[in-house]
Amino acid sequence: MPAVGASSERKRVVIVGGGFGGLEAAKAMRTLPVDVTLVDRTNHHLFQPLLYQVAIAGLSPADIAAPIRSVLRSCRNVTVLLGDVASVDTEGKRVLLVDGGQLPYDHLVLAAGGQTSYFGHDEWEKLAPGLKSVDDAVEIRRRVLLAFEAAEREQDPDIRKTLLTFVVVGGGPTGLELAGSICELSRTVLSQDFRRINPAEARVILLEAGPTILAGFPEELQRSAMRQLQDLGGELRLGKAVTRVEPDTVWLGEEKIPSSTVIWAAGIKASPLARSLNVPLDRAGRVLVEPDLSIPGHPEVFVIGDMAAFLHQGGKPLPGVSPVAMQQGRCVARNLARDMRGEPRETFHYWDKGSMATIGRSRAIAWVGRLRLSGFVAWLAWLAVHLFFLISFRNRVMVLLNWAYAYLTYQRGARLITGVRGLPPLGRRALADGSATPRVPTTSPDGTPRSAPPSA
Repeated sequence: MPAVGASSERKRVVIVGGGFGGLEAAKAMRTLPVDVTLVDRTNHHLFQPLLYQVAIAGLSPADIAAPIRSVLRSCRNVTVLLGDVASVDTEGKRVLLVDGGQLPYDHLVLAAGGQTSYFGHDEWEKLAPGLKSVDDAVEIRRRVLLAFEAAEREQDPDIRKTLLTFVVVGGGPTGLELAGSICELSRTVLSQDFRRINPAEARVILLEAGPTILAGFPEELQRSAMRQLQDLGGELRLGKAVTRVEPDTVWLGEEKIPSSTVIWAAGIKASPLARSLNVPLDRAGRVLVEPDLSIPGHPEVFVIGDMAAFLHQGGKPLPGVSPVAMQQGRCVARNLARDMRGEPRETFHYWDKGSMATIGRSRAIAWVGRLRLSGFVAWLAWLAVHLFFLISFRNRVMVLLNWAYAYLTYQRGARLITGVRGLPPLGRRALADGSATPRVPTTSPDGTPRSAPPSA
């Protein structure tokens, strides 16, 4: 189906994905004589750099998301559709939807992002969720908070230790931020909330298969990040690859780590939509794009963001971060304008404005050109940058208020356990699929017999 209100004289542009790249492309095309249709499987744009704070109860999902229609309200030539794209017919110039619908196009911008990669072990996903969506964040929050609740009821010290062991796989910025946040949650936020357990005794382990965390950062900042995480009580295991994930156990070769909560932040692969283009892909499933971000043989099709492998600037793929996608979206809009004026297209060039990662309260690192910061100053810079790039004024206000409240009170207000009824189940098998039956201790803390719980 054509875009609503499209005319035969104007070019039809379809954008798949309402993330950073897709939104920037749509906004940059607002002044072009084209009819734009943006289609996404969700109705909201998600500020993914702060998604980990939803996962560890620092923010609510609405604080870091905004309706796509609201964001593009002033772009009168843009129509937003809610739909799930199945594939692309490049010969027929059609985007095919899962529900059977079709979106014909003259130009196509694919910005569908990526998904968590388990390096050929997709069966681990239920036991070790990744962090790519609001649903993922809410599920991780549920598992982390349930682990403390279950430990409060557990009588067996070995099971309690397993429940209070949290493993984060992947030493990139997301893994580091998750590990640091869990350390803070256990040692400050929850420290006074339980009576039978001491949350500060929780063990948080960050696993990285490589020789160091934050690959690509300067060595001095890598060392600083490791020290700051260890100061929070986190443990680092470097040069250790996960070989197996089982209920309540993570295996590193012959070594096993009993843990009820495993979070996967170790890899990313492109949306499977890339395979429908029938063009060369890299090992992560990303499209090997041309210098102008188009695909080989089809200059009318552009691929940007996490779906694209851009090898024309230094020979290595650009990092999968939001500034890359945003700059690529604006470049695509400029190249469309050049096409309409009969001018040659420009080659995309990424302007790297720097990299940051936060470890916890007053702890962060920042790398901007020759400037290298760590600790409190880097943390303030991180706060300012993330507030600036939030999508709406409301989001900025709500996040600022939540951060101020958390900083002054050492509390987090988004500690809601959802999706669970009755008593919290014990063990990660139950957390993963709800298959286990909640186990209630048969004796009270003082040793007296406890009556059986009523049946549901």
